[in-house]
Order: sequence, then structure tokens, then C-alpha cells
Amino acid sequence: MAMTLEQISLEVLGLPTKHRAILAEKILRSLDEDETTTGNMEALWQEEAERRWRAFQEGTAKCRPADEVLRDLRASLKGQQ
Repeated sequence: MAMTLEQISLEVLGLPTKHRAILAEKILRSLDEDETTTGNMEALWQEEAERRWRAFQEGTAKCRPADEVLRDLRASLKGQQ
């Protein structure tokens, strides 16, 4: 019986962080290999970057100092080891 996308997602999210990162890299690499997807992905990222920039300029984006973000990221990565 084939697994649904939801079932696969639950399985993947249950993997250790390192394994999820490896799988994510493989999936992203597979998308880069598909030329039709690559152009579409670039357009989607461009739209997302523009949306985020507009939100920043309008003052509607939640912003945090970079040193705070990096400190929190390092702490969360330490906790996953």
C-alpha cells in the first residue's frame, strides 16, 4: 500500500535532525535537476524575497537583531546534538 504525503511527512519529521537535513538536501538537489522546476523555483523565490522586502519596508515584518537570531540558532543546534 502506498503511503500518503501526510504519512511520509510524519515519518520524515520523526527522523533525527541530521537525517532530515540529508534528506532535505537530496530532495532540493532533485528539484534543481529538473529544468522546468528550476525556473519556476527561481521565480517563486524571487516573489518571496520581494514579499518579505515589502513587509520590511511597510513595517509589518517581525524583525529581530541578527546576533539574537544567531544566539538562539546556536542554542537550538546545541540541544539537538
